[in-house]
Amino acid sequence: VQLQASGGGSVQAGGSLSLSCSISGGIDSNYALGWFRQAPGKEREFVASIKFNWKVERTDYADSVKGRFTISRDNAKNTVYLQMNSLKPEDTAVYYCAADRTTKWARAYWGQGTQVTVSS
Repeated sequence: VQLQASGGGSVQAGGSLSLSCSISGGIDSNYALGWFRQAPGKEREFVASIKFNWKVERTDYADSVKGRFTISRDNAKNTVYLQMNSLKPEDTAVYYCAADRTTKWARAYWGQGTQVTVSS
């Protein structure tokens, strides 16, 4: 299984960016897909996830990004997206996509990371 994240870049505060993560090899629509981020000197933290539960798609967000970020997936394209609006300098980090059978992320497959920099 390989995950390839793209779409990072530099933007001013208040701007928007859209991240994509293309997934190949062995993932089905029942997998949870997520985004995490790691800022310099900090631990990796959860950002958002999306998963089918009883055929209902459920999304979860970190409190710090609720109302500003939106996660979505296109199963036909094996791709997960993260739309980021109203970006803040504290959103600056390397963003990683992940895939796992559960949202415990204990055996997750990880992408290589893409840098997001938000200037004030």
